Amino acid sequence: MRIIAGQFRRRKLLANPGLTTRPITDFVKESLFTRLGDWIEGQRVADIFSGTGTIGLEALSRGASSVVFLENDRKAVELLKHNVASLGEEAQAACLCWRTDIFRCSFRPKGDSAKFVPFDWMFFDPPFAMIEELSPTSELFRVLKQLAREDVSSPDTRLVLRAPEEAQFVMPDVWELAHHWPFSHMDIFIYRKAKPLEPAALDEQPAAEPLDEIPTAAPETEA
Repeated sequence: MRIIAGQFRRRKLLANPGLTTRPITDFVKESLFTRLGDWIEGQRVADIFSGTGTIGLEALSRGASSVVFLENDRKAVELLKHNVASLGEEAQAACLCWRTDIFRCSFRPKGDSAKFVPFDWMFFDPPFAMIEELSPTSELFRVLKQLAREDVSSPDTRLVLRAPEEAQFVMPDVWELAHHWPFSHMDIFIYRKAKPLEPAALDEQPAAEPLDEIPTAAPETEA
């Protein structure tokens, strides 16, 4: 894997071997960001189910002001931190590597890390099997509703969802479709908010604390 364009173009990135994560191909990534153009510049980005960070780091390279990476797999997070550190101190200051269970996460970093929210762009890339089960009774559906809260995402935020080709699923009505871009063996959907939600408007259990402690703004650098 590599960063395609921008400040860190041609930098190689480590990938998690095996099937634990599904990194997007360079071809699809380049096509996606070419279509997004300069929409990412100066934006606060969340890379959810980030794996080793190929999407979020591409956004950072192309001018995003900050990126929060959310991932649960321990090995993927180790490689993610290495990828961020390899880009230097400036990149580290703009990134937050958060090992957390997406289904228990608040999506609201605390302390000095609060500067990373609300998000303006959210790349949401769960395992394809979860997409095919996305319905009003699924945990993923509840997470997508939570991401629409005004203390998590901005009023004009965009959510980018990668799905298997011709998958059938139901999105919460707080998100409305703005664009649908078919690619080889997959579809990419761009959603915008239909109606912002107040924090108290969601009928859900309070989110538990993430698996690890709330991280600081800069990831650890390997010696």
